[in-house]
Amino acid sequence: MASNWTLKENSSGELTVTVEGDEWKQACDKAFKKLARNVNIDGFRKGHVPQAILKRTIQPAQSQVQAVDDHANEWLQRGIAETGIKVVSRPTLDIKNMDADHVELSFVMTVEPTFELGQYKGLKYETEEVTVSDEEFEKELNRLRESYADEQVKDGPAAEGDIVNIDYEGLIDGKDFAGGKAENYNLTLGSHSFIDGFEDGLIGAKAGEEKELNLKFPDDYHEPDLKGRDVVFKVKVNEVKTKVLPEVDDDFAKDVNAPGVETAEQLKDLIRSRIKEGKQSQADRAAEEKLLEELRDSTKIDVPQVMVDNEVDNMVRQMQNQIAQYGIRMEQYLQMMGQTMDQLRQNYQPEADKNVRLRLILTKISEVENLVPSEEDIEKEYQDLSRQYGLKEEQIKQELDSELVKEDLCRQKAYDFVKDNAEKVTVKADAAKPAEEKPAAEEKPAAEEKPAEEKAAE
Repeated sequence: MASNWTLKENSSGELTVTVEGDEWKQACDKAFKKLARNVNIDGFRKGHVPQAILKRTIQPAQSQVQAVDDHANEWLQRGIAETGIKVVSRPTLDIKNMDADHVELSFVMTVEPTFELGQYKGLKYETEEVTVSDEEFEKELNRLRESYADEQVKDGPAAEGDIVNIDYEGLIDGKDFAGGKAENYNLTLGSHSFIDGFEDGLIGAKAGEEKELNLKFPDDYHEPDLKGRDVVFKVKVNEVKTKVLPEVDDDFAKDVNAPGVETAEQLKDLIRSRIKEGKQSQADRAAEEKLLEELRDSTKIDVPQVMVDNEVDNMVRQMQNQIAQYGIRMEQYLQMMGQTMDQLRQNYQPEADKNVRLRLILTKISEVENLVPSEEDIEKEYQDLSRQYGLKEEQIKQELDSELVKEDLCRQKAYDFVKDNAEKVTVKADAAKPAEEKPAAEEKPAAEEKPAEEKAAE
């Protein structure tokens, strides 16, 4: 068998495969026997028709076409291996020439694009200097104190931050509406759980007091029937409670029950370190994103559309698997998002294009720099995947293509190489940039808000 690859435009080309001699004759003989088993001739049992009659019944061209059907994929794979091309689309087959002595097949397909690597050494890895301001520290400390606060009944007027237990009924043109009524509802004033004006209208109210609030639903309210409508809420305040925050002392530090924390100073140190960890992670992610963007921009690649479409397919499947964990079907998800599948796929296109470009670049870097994972690297990857998915290691090995695992590790090594060879720069943090909050301890979470369905108007 002989093969030849001819590259044309847009990474498309033609793989020509020629099979002749004994290989072709054997393929045709095998095809003839296959066809013969299904020949029906009056007076003979199927499979027992004499050879001479079979040769008159089955034309040579039939055997040749059957031979191509039976062996085309095998010859295609051999041709791909011989020419070293990387196919990214489904090939289309055409028989260019065929007779008793040989067959010439044409496979038209798209392959990975050829390109020259741009700069990948000496790129800039720029991270922000991480500091923790007093404001950030106080905010996180108070958030933690809030989660351990006691609620005490208050005789005086309700203030922002207080919890009011209320009965309420909403009326539009004198008539009630769905979701506009509740009893014994606990509302934290200042939480913005209700439409504008509702919570402000209860500031200053006392237990036993009744209020009538004349409000208006916002024009962009999520319920179409309520958008922009005037509404009257009749509210009775049953009880007012205030939050009493714990003092920041050693007893409070012990109540938090964080490992290694026994004193107030240790708790403060923990809070600062947690905030710094969160900000450092945020800074590292931003630096890596910039590095990858610089890497992508440094190399020009004409990415075939089929590769982008294949990546979009992967992204859609990942989304389906993700929402399925919550019992949501793709049709439901699209309806909730107000999108069609075509719109979803179109929205995925830019990100898919970036993903494909990055994979191509990292793969080529791994080849140029001869970055190959060791057996220990591969075994560790299987162990990590086993823990990640909660499956046995042997099951992971059976279900995952080992070559794909190696390719992923090659790209990871390529990224590590780019990062290790980048110019490390630290810049002053943007003081205006909000910090990423991270709880100091997770042993006792803050109280959760009521579902939106229970609120009069969110």
